[in-house]
Amino acid sequence: MFSSKISLVPGSTEHRARLQALRSVALLEFAKGAVVLAAAVSLYWIDPSNVAGAFLDFLHISPDHQFARLLFSLADKLSDITVWHVIALACAYSGLRFAEAIGLWRARPWAEWIALISGALYLPIEIRLLAHRPSLIHAAVFLVNVAVVLFMLYLRIYSPAKERRNAADAGLQ
Repeated sequence: MFSSKISLVPGSTEHRARLQALRSVALLEFAKGAVVLAAAVSLYWIDPSNVAGAFLDFLHISPDHQFARLLFSLADKLSDITVWHVIALACAYSGLRFAEAIGLWRARPWAEWIALISGALYLPIEIRLLAHRPSLIHAAVFLVNVAVVLFMLYLRIYSPAKERRNAADAGLQ
């Protein structure tokens, strides 16, 4: 009988498809890290009160509105120390995303575990956002994250178990 073992020999169709999927997720993770890093670094040069004013202008909200006063109050309370804390946290987050992206690009198992765990941690938050404020953006983010988590779950749990079963079956024959 023939073994139905999946061939992950470099150059095989299955190997190329897996690598392409991993690299797609790697690019997504790299983009997330870059966006967060760019936003954090921009905090150094941009005055929070100016950002709040531009945001309110964009939404056509009068500065006399209660929400506007609250937003300006929060922007004024944002101290230099708090900004540096936000920048430091954003740099740490971006560093993790960049490391994960490099690991996924190189098909490293540790990076697949990071993608699985970090993606799964966001699911409850995304479900809550989708339940309380449904939008196409929230739905798209949720669906992409579910796809990444399911793919990483397949790679880390189902695929190795299937390979062990196939290897055991091949050894019996």
